[in-house]
Amino acid sequence: MQHHYDLIIVGAGLAGNCLALALKDSGLNIVVVEAASHRQLHESPAGDRALALAAGTVQVLQMLGVWDGVADKSTAIKNIHISDRGHFGKTRLSATEQGVEALGYVIAARDLEDHLADLVEQAGISRFYETRVVGLMSGNDAVNVSLKQQQQSLNLTAQLLVGADGGQSTVRKLLDIPQEVIEYGQTALVTTVESMLPHQNTAYERFTEQGPLALLPMAGKRAAVVWTREHEQAEALMASGEAELLAELQACFGYRLGALKLVAPRRAFPLNLIRAERMISGRAVIIGNAAHQLHPVAGQGFNLGIRDVAQLADMLIKQRQLHSDPGAEELLSDYARQRRQDHDKIIGFTNHVVRIFSNDWLPVAALRNTGLTLLDHLPFAKTLLTRHAMGLAKPLPKLDKQ
Repeated sequence: MQHHYDLIIVGAGLAGNCLALALKDSGLNIVVVEAASHRQLHESPAGDRALALAAGTVQVLQMLGVWDGVADKSTAIKNIHISDRGHFGKTRLSATEQGVEALGYVIAARDLEDHLADLVEQAGISRFYETRVVGLMSGNDAVNVSLKQQQQSLNLTAQLLVGADGGQSTVRKLLDIPQEVIEYGQTALVTTVESMLPHQNTAYERFTEQGPLALLPMAGKRAAVVWTREHEQAEALMASGEAELLAELQACFGYRLGALKLVAPRRAFPLNLIRAERMISGRAVIIGNAAHQLHPVAGQGFNLGIRDVAQLADMLIKQRQLHSDPGAEELLSDYARQRRQDHDKIIGFTNHVVRIFSNDWLPVAALRNTGLTLLDHLPFAKTLLTRHAMGLAKPLPKLDKQ
């Protein structure tokens, strides 16, 4: 068994497997380490969640050779309708107005996760499932990683360690990287509904005094629901009967899609803004949810993470072409500097949206509704917002392996 690699990726989820695929032809010797079994990953309840993929994210997945295998399992978002319950303000974004095929796509997380895992296996990338990281030490020339595979202890070394192991990242904890946590006092209730009327590929974002409600188009007349409520309200809705839940949902959303019917179990999870105080430590870097977890209001969590992947992969490919150290301090510092601007912008925007649109104080409500109305009538501002929503506000890395 080999014990030294150029790169160890911890986490075989969306971010980790995307990074492995981005680097599969780079010449770097890679191994992916995952604490869960392949079956546990497939059967995780988290796989039921709907991912809103920005157009920029789909471009990255196309560059990785991923998208063609899951495109038929996705639903295009061709329109976005933003409104404020009980107020006049609204904004509508259209793919047709922007001259694009779609503003984004909705896909079940499990469909994308399973396809990524299959592609990593087909690429022949080394993987250790049911293997936990129990210790690590970063030296001048390599990072030493201690692993536990069932009852067996393993020790690996690498030039670079990437922590892509999610919100409870073991890598982040072992690196002693603190987190900034903002608690919103809100819970997201997630389910799927079927509507009487067709959604016409429209994603709805409706703001209420308790928090935002999103309906994302899926196949047929189905829509994924991400419904933010205060903790006590969410608990009551989780415990309520189906008729009571649907009555409250219709009261919040209205009847623009006709009557709604539940077609999936409901799940709930508390919402916080969590951000690591730094992204790098020695010869290690954390990406995706290991570095940041966002409120779902703007649907930017995975999209921000995939840009972490694209930026890091692009820099590692160029470093390899120069026959240089993939764990060099200068490279990792440059990566952190470049990603910090994107993180600051998206995290700041998301946090402000939550604060502004979860506030029913009359002066704030009047200002935000005036803003929504003005935005709907200002083509330049609408185009700028749409480009940001699509993840295309700045050029994406090309991931050129040649």
